[in-house]
Amino acid sequence: MKSTLVEELFYEFDETTKILQEELSCTYLDALGETGENFFQGKVMQEEISEESKKVLKKHYTEFSLEKYEKEAIRKAYQLSILKGMQQSVQPNHHMTPDAVGIFVSYLVGKFTANQKELVMLDPAVGTGNLLFAIMNQLTDKNIESFGVEIDETLIRLAYAGANLQEHPLSFFNQDSLEPLFIDPSDVVVSDLPIGYYPNDVRASEYELKAEKGHSYAHHLFIEQSVNHVKDGGYLFFIVPNNLFVSEEAPNLNGYLKKYTHIQGMVQLPLSMFKNEAAGKSILILQKKKDGVEAPKKALLVQLPKLSDFDATRSVMNQMDNWFIEEK
Repeated sequence: MKSTLVEELFYEFDETTKILQEELSCTYLDALGETGENFFQGKVMQEEISEESKKVLKKHYTEFSLEKYEKEAIRKAYQLSILKGMQQSVQPNHHMTPDAVGIFVSYLVGKFTANQKELVMLDPAVGTGNLLFAIMNQLTDKNIESFGVEIDETLIRLAYAGANLQEHPLSFFNQDSLEPLFIDPSDVVVSDLPIGYYPNDVRASEYELKAEKGHSYAHHLFIEQSVNHVKDGGYLFFIVPNNLFVSEEAPNLNGYLKKYTHIQGMVQLPLSMFKNEAAGKSILILQKKKDGVEAPKKALLVQLPKLSDFDATRSVMNQMDNWFIEEK
């Protein structure tokens, strides 16, 4: 993909966002959501801005054509714009799944669902949608219908605009993901799990993975909610902290996973991707139990090297490909 196309698109998003940010006296991220919808509609949707700004914006929107750009170029340019906005934001829950992680999760989803051409996918912590978009853009051989749940209004507005720009069939729900979800069970769940404590102890008490005392871990509750919303035999791909199984609540989580799922594998992401070793993450791969579906003889356990180390990365990928041949 030519970087010039991504740069060209980023310039369009950035310039129009800055105009709307000033006109609407809002944050960069809120203005980006507004301009994303304007680009999709091909017109200025905001009535309250000056005629001079409307004229400038209209020129940008009418000269923009979705057909000119690949979906990945749109995703990358939109992602750059979101990252710029997040650098200006003080919201701790505003973060985005890195590109390399999204592409690797796409590889895993593709491998585990190789025989399925139709997929229903759920991300219960969809954020700006970048993880879902990366998967849908990579797995073009599959017809994927996706659902995303997000409590943050700014993030879900950005996800909504991004889905429109890339013309993806996506349904969004703006709610607390740990409240009841009125969504049919999906074939696949993917999620970059929010880490921390869940403040609603009353709601948490309804989960098997609730803490015995104090607040429960939100990421544990998200895992349980996801298992509840995937079909029997369906797969779950979670981006989790490397220390997931060494916390004080780990025995409870272990027991739950053994009861309801088969652990297919755990792929440790390169430590070079993170600020320090303590911030390291892995991809946990689960399959919900189903009659006739057995656990793998040996789980897929690998540690990814620096992705810039081509030979080491190729060796690990060959190791993984061999695992799929043996186990699947």
